Amino acid sequence: MINNNSSRFQGSLANPDEFTLTVELVPSRGGRSTAHSRALAFAQDAGADGRLQAVSITENAGGHPALSPEVMGLEISKLGLDVIIHLSCKDKNRNQIESLLFAWDRAGLRNLLVIAGDYPQRGYRGHPKPVFDLDTIQALDLVSRLNCEHAGSDRRNPAIKKSVEPTSFCKGVAISPFKYLEAELRMQYYKLHRKETAGADYVITQVGYDARKFDELLRYMRLSGIKLPVLGNVFIPTPTVAKIMCEGRIPGVVLPDRYYAKLQEEFKDADRGRKKGLLRAAKLICVQKGLGYAGAHLGGPGLTFAELDFLLNEADRMVDDWPDFLQDFSCWPQDSYYFQPGSNGELNSDEPVPRQKGGQSLHYALAKSFHELAFVETGVLYPAAHRLCVALDEGKGQKAFAGAEHLVKLMLFGCKNCGDCTLAELGFLCPQRGCAKYLLNGPCGGSRDGWCEVYPGQKKCLYVQVYERLKAVAQDGSMKSGGVPPRDWALNESSSWINFFLQRDHTNLLK
Repeated sequence: MINNNSSRFQGSLANPDEFTLTVELVPSRGGRSTAHSRALAFAQDAGADGRLQAVSITENAGGHPALSPEVMGLEISKLGLDVIIHLSCKDKNRNQIESLLFAWDRAGLRNLLVIAGDYPQRGYRGHPKPVFDLDTIQALDLVSRLNCEHAGSDRRNPAIKKSVEPTSFCKGVAISPFKYLEAELRMQYYKLHRKETAGADYVITQVGYDARKFDELLRYMRLSGIKLPVLGNVFIPTPTVAKIMCEGRIPGVVLPDRYYAKLQEEFKDADRGRKKGLLRAAKLICVQKGLGYAGAHLGGPGLTFAELDFLLNEADRMVDDWPDFLQDFSCWPQDSYYFQPGSNGELNSDEPVPRQKGGQSLHYALAKSFHELAFVETGVLYPAAHRLCVALDEGKGQKAFAGAEHLVKLMLFGCKNCGDCTLAELGFLCPQRGCAKYLLNGPCGGSRDGWCEVYPGQKKCLYVQVYERLKAVAQDGSMKSGGVPPRDWALNESSSWINFFLQRDHTNLLK
C-alpha cells in the first residue's frame, strides 16, 4: 500500500489527478567520474525545477559493474529529489539483500524497483558467478515481510524471535508487453499477477514504441482486476543505442525493423535526429497520459536537463492532441497482440486473440501421471512411498536412495540434485538446469523470439517451454497464482523425495 505522506513520489502515485514523472540515471563505472558529476548536476537542476517526482538509479545495468546505486541515491536525496533504487537479484544472496534493505531503510532510501537483473558480464579476471538466489517474486515477498511488524519471525524455528522494526518500502516492478510470441507475452502477464500478490505497489513498463501495446497492458490489468499505477517507459535512443536495440543486444528491448528504419532517416539530420527524438518522446508522453497511465518513466543516454525541459514543455503544449499521435506509434506485428483490434476509435477490444492449440507432451503426461500416483495424497502409491521415505530417513539407506533418485531424475529431467524439487510446479521442466537465472516464478524480461537472454539462438527460454506444456492441458493459468518459495540450500544433494515426505522442502512452506 502506497503511503501518500511518506514521499513526494509516493504521494504522486497515490493521487489519480497527478501525472508522475521520473527519470532513469545510470551510475558510471567510477565514483569520481565526469559522468557522475553530470548526473548530480542534472539531479540538482531537476530538483530545483520541481516537475520530476523522482529519479530512478540502476544497479549494474547490462550486467556490468558500476557505482552502487545507494551512493548516488544518497547524494541526490540531499538535493531534495526523491530516489528510486533498483534492487537487482543477480549479484546477491538473500541474506545480503536483507542486509542492504535494512541499510537503505535506515538511510531513508525507501522507493524500490525490484527486478531480476541483467545476467552478469565479464568483470575482474573473467566472468563472475551469477547468484540469483531469489527471483523477483521472492524478493518482493521478502520486502513485504520486512514491511510487516512480524518480519522477524522464523517459521522453521518459532523459538527464534528477532527484534526487527518494520521497514516502509514502496515496491515497484517491471513488465514488458512488448513481446512477439504468445508464450512470452502471456507469461509476462501471468507473472504480473504474482507480483501484485507478493506486494508490488506500482509498475514500470519496458522500453517500447507501440500505442496498441501500451493500451493492451492497461486493458489487461483492468479486466484482470490488477489495480496498480503504471508508468510508461519513454526512452530517447542515440543512433548507436538504437542500432544495438534493433539487433536485440539489450535484454528485453525489442525495436522493430520498421520503426528503426524511421529513426535511421532522422539520424541523417545535422543534429543526428536529436530534436525529432525529443519531440517523439513528448508525443509518447501525451499518448500515455491520454490512455490513462499514472505517469511516465523517462530515459536515454546523454539526456540533459535542457532537453528534458524542452520535451516536457512540448508535452504540455500538445497534450490535448494525443489521438493524432497514435499513428506515430504503430510499429508492432499485427499477430503479436493479446487483444483483438478495437472499433470506434479504440486501439484494442476486450476480446483476447484466439490461441493456437498445442499438443500435449508425452514426457509431461508420463511424469505428471507418476507424480499423481506417488506424491499426491489420494494417489495409490502415496502411502507406500511415504512409509519408505520415512524409514529410509531413519536408517542407513538414505545416501544410496538419494543417489539412485538423482540418477533417474538426471536421465529424465537433467536433474541438478538440489534436494528441493519444483518439477511439479513447472511442467516437469527443471529450472536449475533450464533457466540461466534459476527463476522459479516465471520468466525474466530478457527473452526474445523464444530464446533465452543468455543463450540467444542456442537455448529456448524455460518459461516458453513451461507455457506450451501447461497450455496443452489448460493449466497455464496456474502461473498466475501461488508462487514458489526460494530454494533451501541446506537440502542440496539430498533426496528431494525424502525431503518432500518429511516436510523439509518448499512444499511445506506453501501449506
